[in-house]
Amino acid sequence: MKIVYYIIYPLWYLFSLLPLRVHYFLSDMLFHLLYHALRYRRRIVHKNLVESFPEKSEEEITKIARGFYHFFCDYIVESIKLMTIRPENLKRRMVFKGLEQVEEIVESGGSCAIYLGHYCNWEWVTSLPLWITPKAQCGQIYHPIENAEFDRLFLKQRQRMGAVCIAMNDTLREILRYRSEHQSVVIGYISDQVPHWRNIHHWCDFLNHDTPVLTGTERIARKVGHAVFYLELNRIRRGYYEAEAKLITRDPKSLPEYEITTRYFKMLEETIRRKPEFWLWSHNRWKRGRAEFNEKFEVINGKVVPKGEEAERLRKLEEERKRKRK
Repeated sequence: MKIVYYIIYPLWYLFSLLPLRVHYFLSDMLFHLLYHALRYRRRIVHKNLVESFPEKSEEEITKIARGFYHFFCDYIVESIKLMTIRPENLKRRMVFKGLEQVEEIVESGGSCAIYLGHYCNWEWVTSLPLWITPKAQCGQIYHPIENAEFDRLFLKQRQRMGAVCIAMNDTLREILRYRSEHQSVVIGYISDQVPHWRNIHHWCDFLNHDTPVLTGTERIARKVGHAVFYLELNRIRRGYYEAEAKLITRDPKSLPEYEITTRYFKMLEETIRRKPEFWLWSHNRWKRGRAEFNEKFEVINGKVVPKGEEAERLRKLEEERKRKRK
């Protein structure tokens, strides 16, 4: 309902106008609420950390977990602040480095795919247009929110600095459109989410787990010939970040299939291991395993298809959806 947008937007906007020091005071209060009172996803966070770092003591795991919740609360208030923060202030707080090769590729008429993860404040990465040549259209791939009014709110916020949001299902179509218009693009892909069963085509050894991974970024980069970079984020201190672009390859087709994806996850793991508290540990990242995948699915001509009881279950679900639509 549109009325929700017109109620939430002014409240969000007014709250965003508060100085960051007030936001961080509220973040400290939110930490106690989430960590101590609500115990928000503490079992998942603990499980993920213990399995990812079996060499660490319980004391070390607890320290990382507390650090994560402190950071996560900062991430929330910093993301709200993005609604009104001045570009010059954001540019001072989110510093990009290593963009020389990106600029060179764009100046020569090429385009770039930028891998990043749910690490540090990925929302502030939307300020990349403040740092790069205007010859490039910057953008980020996102998953639309089901509630259209909240989706509208987040789009308004994420596009403030000049980057465009491209819905996940429209990614290839939009990139091909830019190419047909001879427009260079620099597109960010957050690619560390857990894929749906039918999108599992590759597994990586990631944080001590046999991990199913998204491969769509690599497939698109190969298809359109985009140079591929990894954006390594680092939190310098509270409210200040650095993001360094590191080249993976200028020629995606020159590497074996899934090599780009494997390199990305290796680089992301190295980043996480240096300062693990800044990754999104509350995400149930390893809920899909290889044994269950092999039991329920098979790969035929490069496509993941269900088998046996799983195929029958999915067929019944689809029939039920069709009946509800009638």
